[in-house]
Amino acid sequence: MGEAAEMMALSLRQARRLRKVYRNMGAEGLAHGNRGRRPHNAVDAEVAQLVVALTKESYAGVNQQHLTELLEEEKQIYLSRSTVRRVLLRAGIRSPQTRRAPKHRSRRERKPREGMLLQVDGSPHDWLEGRGPRLCLVGAIDDATNHVPYAVFRKQEDIQGYFTMLRQIVKTKGIPLSLYHDKHTIFVSPKKEVESIDGQLAGERPLTQAGRALAELGITSIPADSPQAKGRIERLWRTFQDRLVSELRLADARDIDAATLVLHRFLPRYNRRFVVSAAELGSAYRPVDPGLDLATVFCLKHMRTVGSDNVVRFKGRRLQVLPSHHRTSYARTRVEVHERMNGSLAIYHQSMRLNTTTAPLEASALRAHRNAQQQVAAIPELQTQSPTTHQHKPAPDHPWRKAFKPQRRERTLSLNS
Repeated sequence: MGEAAEMMALSLRQARRLRKVYRNMGAEGLAHGNRGRRPHNAVDAEVAQLVVALTKESYAGVNQQHLTELLEEEKQIYLSRSTVRRVLLRAGIRSPQTRRAPKHRSRRERKPREGMLLQVDGSPHDWLEGRGPRLCLVGAIDDATNHVPYAVFRKQEDIQGYFTMLRQIVKTKGIPLSLYHDKHTIFVSPKKEVESIDGQLAGERPLTQAGRALAELGITSIPADSPQAKGRIERLWRTFQDRLVSELRLADARDIDAATLVLHRFLPRYNRRFVVSAAELGSAYRPVDPGLDLATVFCLKHMRTVGSDNVVRFKGRRLQVLPSHHRTSYARTRVEVHERMNGSLAIYHQSMRLNTTTAPLEASALRAHRNAQQQVAAIPELQTQSPTTHQHKPAPDHPWRKAFKPQRRERTLSLNS
């Protein structure tokens, strides 16, 4: 028996057990006892067919982990990710995601507390998959916890999107210590020279509107030298472009308003799934000063000079500055015009808001306005047109777009003459 056990690569005890079974039951006893039986934990055939059908129809393009969660939340089908993967592989359906070859990079340690560093960025992407306009998602992720405090859809990556996001974060969480961003002109001025003499002596660039707002709140601005440096926000976009796109498809979102509603429902579930605990307890977010008006921070500020008639002109609008108890006239005074996110204007002088009203039009502007109204009233077709007319754009093959080249014969004649 010892030699037989060695030849069968079994232990002596196992070889004796097989000999006993063979003497009692013959060759049939050597087969495994569960042979031909259905395992008690096997997936029911109807459930497997339903999973395959949902993957091909409603949940087409959803990755396997996200699909497992959706089956549990929406269809009450409780299967593990490995089981879903095995069912789909048997049906010939592979994961829609392809993994890239790994590259060696050194990971930076997370910040120990929440609110010490926020990574912000914008992600232009076809979020609606052709059902609507191309949008840009502007958002932030906490470096310590992976928590996404806020995100907003915009038509493009602009200062209004970042101001909307930061203001909501400051209102709900507090003021973060630092912001990690790319070198977009929203944060970093492209100008190499500064306007002020002090700035030139210090070798500093002029602040952008976003840089000015961060400085007023005491937030440290950190520009990243590469996308890999802010890897958490880049991985966040990769996850969102997979999971959020699937959620938008399931909700049949076709415009920015519908996409915003889906985003607000998606963020809490994402945070519950992916947030990790910080190394240290407590929050590094700083409370907002009760006397601080956030509208004076998250706005576009421009310097203007008050006219001799106490009128400030800004982008075609005229604001009449009213006298105050400090002074009766502000003529020839440098003031700060605040362009709010809702389109309203406010004028400040030495951190004090001035009372203003809409100034009447000058005679020349009034005549031009009335002449335009009379022309529109005289032509019925113009009444149905929009006030802003677009200039005609020449076609790509229009003669205006072609460079002028004299004929070779004409050049030859001119040289001979």
